Amino acid sequence: MNIGGELKLWDKPLVMGILNLTPDSFFDGGVHSGSKKILSQVERMLSEGAEIIDIGAFSSRPGAKLLTEEEEAERLFKPLESISKEFPQALLSIDTYRKNIAKKALDLGASIINDISGGDWDTELPPFLADKHVPYIIMHMQGSPETMQQSPSYENVSKEIYQWFSSKLNQLDQLGLKDVIIDPGFGFGKSLEHNYQLLKDLRHFCHLNRPILVGVSRKGLIQKVIDKKAAESLNATTAAHVIALLNGASILRVHDVKEAKEAIAIVDYYQKQ
Repeated sequence: MNIGGELKLWDKPLVMGILNLTPDSFFDGGVHSGSKKILSQVERMLSEGAEIIDIGAFSSRPGAKLLTEEEEAERLFKPLESISKEFPQALLSIDTYRKNIAKKALDLGASIINDISGGDWDTELPPFLADKHVPYIIMHMQGSPETMQQSPSYENVSKEIYQWFSSKLNQLDQLGLKDVIIDPGFGFGKSLEHNYQLLKDLRHFCHLNRPILVGVSRKGLIQKVIDKKAAESLNATTAAHVIALLNGASILRVHDVKEAKEAIAIVDYYQKQ
């Protein structure tokens, strides 16, 4: 993958550590507030082996309302600037769907843009990233965070999302955007059954020849099966991560870096036997 003009090659799955700058995220909203806490959390995730830090300034949990561009900028830019200065070698991803936010974030040291809308909410973002040769994560979502879990419906969830990605990748390829990561969007406009069907069918998405990002960490699809809250769902999250890795996941987006790295190590050793 071409990141900032440098070719990076990874020979096994990566861990993307989640840094929420939001007061209302479903698991750790409001926990990482203040410069010291933010930098401490980044340092901890990097020390535990995170290859990427994904920074989000708005909550996309079910039922969440989207922030204005001004609110997102106010939450994001000062912490991002501090993180870039403190950890200049860190690979930073920004969770945004707005071109203007992405542009400023890249100027402040970010390297990857993670777009939950797949380019649908700001159509100027993909051409901009193509022009700048910036790696792009596109996620599938049915509806919006405010409405997505009200009545998600598919005839064949895996087939429909595969076709959606195929169309999107064709569009991005025509723009010249080559470094694209796909995220099936677990928990974003999917029922419990949809999520587990996607997890079961994950290997089919390898045929798209793009890295696959899986974000299931402590989500409702984990909590509902074990009947536990997010704070008690780490062990079950690790079980889901192992399934995802065995089915072709390239990147795990997680709250708990150490445990994800250990899951990768076990699966890697198992697959080499």
